[in-house]
Amino acid sequence: MKKITFIILMLVSAIAFSQNRVITTGVPFLLITSDARSAGMGEQGVATSPDAYSQNWNPSKYTFASNQSGLGISYTPYLSQLVNDIFLSNINYYAVTSERSAWAASLKYFSLGEIELGQTPADFINPLIERPNEFVVDFSYALKLNESFSLAVTGAFVNSDLKIGSSFDDASSASTVSFGVSGYYQSKQSSFESFEGKWRSGFYLSNLGPKLSYEKDGFSDYLPTNLKLGGGFDFIFDAYNTVTLSLELNKLLVPTPSEPIYGTDTDGGQIIEGYTQPDVSFLSGIFKSFGDAPDGFGEELKEFTWALGAEFNYNNAFALRTGYFNEHEDKGARKFITLGAGFKYNLIDIDLSYLISATKVINPLENTLRFALTFNFGDTREN
Repeated sequence: MKKITFIILMLVSAIAFSQNRVITTGVPFLLITSDARSAGMGEQGVATSPDAYSQNWNPSKYTFASNQSGLGISYTPYLSQLVNDIFLSNINYYAVTSERSAWAASLKYFSLGEIELGQTPADFINPLIERPNEFVVDFSYALKLNESFSLAVTGAFVNSDLKIGSSFDDASSASTVSFGVSGYYQSKQSSFESFEGKWRSGFYLSNLGPKLSYEKDGFSDYLPTNLKLGGGFDFIFDAYNTVTLSLELNKLLVPTPSEPIYGTDTDGGQIIEGYTQPDVSFLSGIFKSFGDAPDGFGEELKEFTWALGAEFNYNNAFALRTGYFNEHEDKGARKFITLGAGFKYNLIDIDLSYLISATKVINPLENTLRFALTFNFGDTREN
């Protein structure tokens, strides 16, 4: 029954998306926030302070990390209101190798649970079980160019195994490689009238790579090539109390669906049932994505999402977080408020977050409590 419900949900989503020019890509799990700290700040992290999960947001932050190395482990239930076996797990490790350089590696695994296959009731007595899944393994190297700015490059291997039984004889798992480039700026601490402060900014151009193809001679799916831009400011009131405010902008660099799919209405007249993306190379798609919206510049602006986040930190031992994420109604309509908290116990950081939807669109992570652990190793570094 749970699988039937899940399939119905997916069909409803597909129908809703077909009525608008919502940008879709393959392996969308790459864009799901896996760590609870970023999730608690409106699902952003390109310009926040470094942590073990910076690999997902901006690997160039690792050269400013406060510890020599760290390990992050997270688990996120997905569609938990409908099923209990779909989840996203993530493990990250980083090491600062010198005052100027750092490297990191991570594994992100998305399980779509168990699916029982059969055509008759008898088939489900001992059903064939499939476990579709997707994962990405990536590696990054960051180099600090001066005291305030660093750059990083990332390479990744992406695999998507969504083949179900023998229904699609020519289908197979799809895999590709991708790379990314990121930068991070962190100013020196400056004095103001009643507090001290520190500026942060960053960018991350990620998931650059060839398209995924699941079927021979079939249509290929774009990777979720993505551009993140962000900035923030730390209000340092004293040695114990710090408040951080940050803003992040995000845009998918893939073509806008603009080629009409025609159908017929009840009177036999021709109607547009939806739109498809042009089939071009991923490099051409990146350049087209900045000016291919059929309604012009106004529609291009609608394709940006933005997020506001705030974090209160007490003595690096306790944190409270909140945030707001916004996506235009014509491009997905995701709008939600997030809450989060963090605790430090010896060398372990414990983070949790909760999402509250602010729109009628159902969010797969709504009413889901997310947890993440970070293990900090080595001496504390001064930045």
